[in-house]
This record gives sequence, C-alpha cells and structure tokens, in this order.
Amino acid sequence: MEKTENKQVRFGLVGKNISYSFSKGYFTKKFNFLELNNYSYENFDIQKIEEFNNIFEGENNIKGLNVTIPYKEAVMQYLAELDPEAETIGAVNTIKVTPNGLKGYNTDGYGFQKSIEPYIKKHHTKALILGTGGASKAIAHVLQKLGLAYAFVSRKSKTGQYTYDNLSKVILDEYTVIVNCTPLGTHPNIDQKPDIPYSFLTSKHLLFDLIYNPEKTTFLLEGENRGASICNGSEMLEFQAEKAWKIWQE
Repeated sequence: MEKTENKQVRFGLVGKNISYSFSKGYFTKKFNFLELNNYSYENFDIQKIEEFNNIFEGENNIKGLNVTIPYKEAVMQYLAELDPEAETIGAVNTIKVTPNGLKGYNTDGYGFQKSIEPYIKKHHTKALILGTGGASKAIAHVLQKLGLAYAFVSRKSKTGQYTYDNLSKVILDEYTVIVNCTPLGTHPNIDQKPDIPYSFLTSKHLLFDLIYNPEKTTFLLEGENRGASICNGSEMLEFQAEKAWKIWQE
C-alpha cells in the first residue's frame, strides 16, 4: 500500500493492482476544487482480502472507502452492516465508517443505470452480461429494474448461463444488449476482448463496457464497426463516485 501524509480526513480505494485507478485522480481533483486541504484519497493495494483489516490499524482517520476488483464480494465479511441495496445485489463497492462499525453500500448499480438508460431503445429487451464477478451482480440488478431479461456468459459451464462457446447468431439476434463486466481490454492490454462472435453484431445492438481506459476498447470498436451503439464506463464511474461522496457526507 502506498504511503500518504497524515491528513485529518482520509478516503481510499481497496483493490488489487490498482495503480491505474480512476478514483484517486477523481477525488483528489474534487478535494482540490472544494478546497478541502485536509482531505486525502489514496490507493490501498492489497494482494489478498485478509490484509483488509490492516488498513484500519492505529489512528488512521479513514472515513470511507471504495472497493474494486476482486474484493467486492469478499469484503462483505468484514462489514458490520449492509445497505439493503448492497445486500440485494450481493456485492459492495462503497464503505462508510460509522460509530457502529463499517457499513457497505453498492453504487455500481446507480452509476450503471444513470449511464445506460439514455441508450435503451424499445427493441432492447434482453441482455447478455459478460462475466460473473461482483460488478456483474449490480448490472443484473439494474437490468431487472429496467425490465430487461438477462443471461450471464462465463468461461465455465453452469446451469442457467451461457458459455462463450454457446453463443450463436440466434442468441445474439435475441440478446441485443451486451455488457462487458470482465477486465479484458483494460489498458495496457488493449488488444484483448471477450470471446463473443462479433460478426453477428448489427445496428440493433448496444454494447456497454464497464472499462473506461481506453475510451474505446476493442470490444466497443468491434461493435461500432458493425453499426452498434456503444458506451464505455466513464460516466458510470463518475455517477457512482458522486453517489459514494454523498453517502460519506450523510
């Protein structure tokens, strides 16, 4: 974990190999703009979830945390309380330090809904969710709220979900929204992409990638080249960051 000067009010991001993270730059800029000179935001880069409690050793002044890959589910065991939305989703990406202990929230769903809603058309009735990690649970929760049926796609065969090898023209004709919740394509590995049959994409499809760096992943470019609507994860991150900030201030 990185060292930081001892600020009076500290926030940070918990994850693994997160030097690339959006959150630190976003909140540092926000604190500077608001002239919150005694506020800091730092990366708590831990290699295993068992190191989580080390973050709170001593008089550390931590008031809130964000949580990212791969700890959105594993971190829940360390929390005293869950917000109902986080409990329903089954994953946490925001933690507030309260007098009664750590309380977990999920702002992924809020950010995703705010960013994808403008792109949803009448013919978008079914969605494929690529990946089955903590973020995918929030995506599924939102799609259900929006009235879209969904199916998960994973590398491993499991009842009730597709594998990448299962995907066919018939399936892609039916599922016209595709959401990438995997890290495939994240900088610096920008040539990587989920293994779906891109040749079956059309102008009726909407591709949403939770990745924000690069701005257009190979996944999105493949869709754009075939006339699909595309959206990356940058707005989602901003919406969820502002929601987290509001939670911390309550």
